[in-house]
Amino acid sequence: PACLVLGGETTVTVQGRGKGGRNQEVALGAALSLDGWEKVMVVALATDGTDGPTDAAGAIVTGQTVARARARGMDPADHLARNDAYPLLAALGDLILTGPTGTNVNDLAFVLAF
Repeated sequence: PACLVLGGETTVTVQGRGKGGRNQEVALGAALSLDGWEKVMVVALATDGTDGPTDAAGAIVTGQTVARARARGMDPADHLARNDAYPLLAALGDLILTGPTGTNVNDLAFVLAF
């Protein structure tokens, strides 16, 4: 078992007109990279509780996230290309919803292997 902790703040080059935030994009991109992997999880979140113009702080994904999305008829790569991570992650119940936290110490990401 291992846990990698990352801090900082990612940036996104917006090319689409979708809904989401930088941490949701990190999570969805990780899900695509980890597709099919067992016993791995990525958590990406904004410590202030607000990721982009959404009510989510971020998202949690696993190696099964892409398969779960495709089973619902959703294309994760297309959502990522359109900067539209929020609707996909919301449909899967994978968003982190904290509300405003009253603090801001950058973004955090956790990569867990178990």
